[in-house]
Amino acid sequence: MLASPTYRVGVDTGGTFTDLVLERDDGRTFVRKVLTTPDDYGRGVVAALQGALAQAGATAAQVERVVHATTVATNIVLEHKGAKTALLTTRGFRDVLEMRRLRIPEMYTLDYQAPPPLVPRRLRLEIAERLGARGEVRIPLDPANVEAAFDRIAAEGGVEAIAIAFLHSYANPAHEAAAAALARARFPDAFVTLSSEILPEIREYERTSTTVINAYLGPALRRYFASLAWHLAGIGVDAPLHVMKSDGAVMTVAAAADRPAYLVESGPAAGVIGAARARPGDLISLDIGGTTAKAAIIEGGSVAKTGDYEVGAGINLSSKLVMGGGYALKLPVVDLSEIGAGGGSLVAIDASGLIRVGPESAGAAPGPVAYDQGGSVPTLTDALVVLGYLNPDYLVGGGLKVNAAKARAAIAERIAEPLGQSALAAAHGIFELAAGTMVRAVKAVSTYRGRDPRDFTLFAFGGNGGVVATAIADLLEMTRVVIPAHPGVFSAHGLLRADLEHELSRAYLRRLATIDLDEMAAIVAALEADVRALMAAEGYAGEGVAIARAADLRYAEQAHELRVPLPAAPFSISALADAFNAEHQRTYGHAADAAAVESVALRVTATLALSRRPLRPGARAPGPSLSRVAGEGPKRSEAGEGLRAAYFGDASGPRPTPVLGRADLTDAWRVGPLIVEEYDATCVVPPGWRARRDSSGNIELTSS
Repeated sequence: MLASPTYRVGVDTGGTFTDLVLERDDGRTFVRKVLTTPDDYGRGVVAALQGALAQAGATAAQVERVVHATTVATNIVLEHKGAKTALLTTRGFRDVLEMRRLRIPEMYTLDYQAPPPLVPRRLRLEIAERLGARGEVRIPLDPANVEAAFDRIAAEGGVEAIAIAFLHSYANPAHEAAAAALARARFPDAFVTLSSEILPEIREYERTSTTVINAYLGPALRRYFASLAWHLAGIGVDAPLHVMKSDGAVMTVAAAADRPAYLVESGPAAGVIGAARARPGDLISLDIGGTTAKAAIIEGGSVAKTGDYEVGAGINLSSKLVMGGGYALKLPVVDLSEIGAGGGSLVAIDASGLIRVGPESAGAAPGPVAYDQGGSVPTLTDALVVLGYLNPDYLVGGGLKVNAAKARAAIAERIAEPLGQSALAAAHGIFELAAGTMVRAVKAVSTYRGRDPRDFTLFAFGGNGGVVATAIADLLEMTRVVIPAHPGVFSAHGLLRADLEHELSRAYLRRLATIDLDEMAAIVAALEADVRALMAAEGYAGEGVAIARAADLRYAEQAHELRVPLPAAPFSISALADAFNAEHQRTYGHAADAAAVESVALRVTATLALSRRPLRPGARAPGPSLSRVAGEGPKRSEAGEGLRAAYFGDASGPRPTPVLGRADLTDAWRVGPLIVEEYDATCVVPPGWRARRDSSGNIELTSS
């Protein structure tokens, strides 16, 4: 008797759509795309999963693993809807969250207002205690003083989370641990976070801010994960649930519930990991969804990461020079740049009479005007419908009806007529402006870093990646674009290709010339033992767990450090210095070989490769209807050509353009213009470009 097949689930909950991929153990893939249900995210996830299981003819009992990515953590901070949080800090450091760093993202805005701290001043409570930089006790912790702070918290009422960040606790966690024990005894239901556990490193503001973010998110994320698990159990799914972290790896839901600060870029990271796994070489990933365009650089299959990040800063240009607009989060994050321009970006004429696209978005509700669900302000999607790039009757395999007439009327009334233009000309202007805005995201990870984008392949995905990719490539003089299989749900695919990973760090402030190599080896060994224990506690001990070591180094008195690999002991000081100088040269274009180098922190990362199963090209079920809950609706074949009038600028006017499915492309080049329609996305090949399908099912495009 043949064993029943097993399935893995990747589900990415975004601001507009919830994307789900159900992958069978032989690689066959079933995809589902539904509108996100922000009133109860788990409802949309389960609706999508039930629809995919029905397509596959499978049962919930056959699901062996669920991997999830979500924007919930980011949205909580953006919307200031986190837990009511109190902060215990060393006397004299109550206002570190307001003092921040002396930098702002708008250099010439004299009245710039930084975002308010996540903890109001009345709940930032000073404790009489003090440690030295080496961890020595200068003022012992007074339990009575801690209890007095708790009396104020109790009198305030409604506090759900407590963050504890004492000075120099990275060197000695004893005071924080003692205060935490008292807090848990006094407030057993509170979410308690210690800076010595979440970020045992130097920099008081970043460490305090990261600790506060974790506490601020904790209660809501625990409820979210409990609700999601309840929904899954309700349909019979009893499988391990993993969550994507901001650094592109995954962790168990239990670990995520304790460390939600690791999830702020959960969804965007998945697509970058998927791109790195899908195609070797040097890539710039470009993820264009309903709200934002996100770019990241992949060199030789390696994904760039950063430890300097701000959540809630709005547009993230991924630059240390453009900071101060959000809340510092010093945790590993895939090094993304993000621009507020996507399919749902609202289009308007500003006070100076110019068209503006985004950053505001129509979201899932009411959505673009063309979705006919109450939206009245035109969006980029409406412009794409008017241009003929998107199907004027329906999207998502027929599940989402499109009202092209309403889209055209909105563009004409609100944009074209005030500017004295035709609707087509206005729509094309909107498209070009959006593409020009999205270029900034690509430049932020390439030209701003000393990389020439012309040396890279643009790997575009997301619901709108294939529509805008060639326009962005033209602006950057890039000649190669790849649109992967299932581009509209590609981030969900990336979830199934991520590794389980945990990283632990410890501050280690030493000039390299003065380092005691035995002491350094002992710290690294202790970190390795701790991270192995953490993996074992989650059920992943023994074989298959790879250990990587690294050191954060800088020139003496520099403000920021660079991470360099650390080989297994015995360590070589000269080799470390050489590696740092080489990395500094590569990153900044210069090195100071004669300058003193110092260490800031030591890190150990444990990684378990859960799956590197390749995508099976073309294996997916017919598309379902798109609704807020699962349901069936009209479907379309992706095979067979038709013609549709599409507008590529005044030079040609509207022209009949072949419309076909991915399966209709072969390995022979086909010259544009043409439009490739799929269940989850559309690819536009304009004049001057050509396309073909490679052996993996990807669409390759080159400028002709």
